[in-house]
Amino acid sequence: MTEIISVRFKSGGKQYYFDPQGVQVVSGQGVIIETARGVEYGECVQGNTMVPDESVVPPLRPMLRVATPEDEKIVERNREKEARAFRICQEKIADHGLEMKLVEVEYNFEGSKILFFFTAEGRVDFRALVKDLASVFHTRIELRQIGVRDEAKMLGGLGICGRPFCCSGFLDEFQPVSIKMAKTQNLSLNPTKISGTCGRLMCCLKYEQEAYEDAVKRMPKQESFVETPDGVGTVCQVNLLKEQVKVRLDDSPETPKCYRNCEICVVRNGKGKRPEDYVAPPPEELAKLRYVPPREEGVWERPTPERTALTEALERVFQAAEESAQPMREKKSPPQDRGSRSRGGSRRRRGSGEGKQAQEAVPEKKGKEQPSRGSSDRPQGEQQRVNSRPNKAKGERLTQQMQNQPSKENGESGEKKAPSRNRNRRRRRPSGGGQPPKSPEAE
Repeated sequence: MTEIISVRFKSGGKQYYFDPQGVQVVSGQGVIIETARGVEYGECVQGNTMVPDESVVPPLRPMLRVATPEDEKIVERNREKEARAFRICQEKIADHGLEMKLVEVEYNFEGSKILFFFTAEGRVDFRALVKDLASVFHTRIELRQIGVRDEAKMLGGLGICGRPFCCSGFLDEFQPVSIKMAKTQNLSLNPTKISGTCGRLMCCLKYEQEAYEDAVKRMPKQESFVETPDGVGTVCQVNLLKEQVKVRLDDSPETPKCYRNCEICVVRNGKGKRPEDYVAPPPEELAKLRYVPPREEGVWERPTPERTALTEALERVFQAAEESAQPMREKKSPPQDRGSRSRGGSRRRRGSGEGKQAQEAVPEKKGKEQPSRGSSDRPQGEQQRVNSRPNKAKGERLTQQMQNQPSKENGESGEKKAPSRNRNRRRRRPSGGGQPPKSPEAE
């Protein structure tokens, strides 16, 4: 086992192991390291840790010391010098007319060397540019050409997903990405959709490639001949993420159906001829392939077609039983009073507006056939129904007329003497507004 510390020189850059020389270093603390390019300032991202000897690449360079406040000031002055050197180098590039794009300038910790990073489409002869820069800065000058991916990593930015670039955030090194990954993941091959800001294929295509490769091994290929719970058919679409396939059944090829991977049985994987001696299993055997999710208590389940058909059948049975019991209920119910039906019919005639003659005929008929209000021949229930008519004004008027009519049997209504026959005839046929007749005492 070897004790190491992990140091990063740039934000989002690669981590390197160094020997702490027995000094305890905390994560986030600045350190001074001796590298192949000289003395450099870096940030510790992992404190003292014991790792196997196999994970360490010899020789393990030592850490010189923990950064002091003076070292922090030197780093700040170098950042200011880098901004000035960037402007001067751009002016010199324009003076020499070179087709190159300056990306970044970097000073080493001691200030003995300046690195200029640039991009260009081809090779550039920058010997004259180096001489001019050396005459200005009086130090060692180094120009280094980088690719578009390294340019995006140095500059940073936001990707099409809205997040910072992976290369400038956490990727230590670039992974090879090919167009085959986009095909495996069923992505659009449009370059504008699968390319990053740098113009190369997006690094995130590599993240899920292993999961897609594992799903491809378990899922059937296109045009495979399979058995499903509804019959046999051919696979027309494969969804690797959901692990579902769309099958065009032989019975109904116009409407493909979607099935889980566990619901199908592959007879022929991929294109080819159907087996000559193949015989489709009976529907009862194919129905056993249907997936039945485990039922959890307190969780609502979406009704399946079988449950829906069972519910409809039970509703039809209950409805038939209700209809068969309806005639028996009508036989057991008591017959309605004919008088009440006739009175109800007379009310409907009055409500429909048949005219003045129908209104006059009703009290005349009741005066001849029914006894007076004071007579004991009228049932109590019938008397209550007469008094509770919906039309209050007409009901009061008819009730008052019936009280003033003479009884056939007794010849009088209550204690009052019935008026003469001619006077009653004039009261039953009022003229104009149909005002209720006055009592004999009032006259």
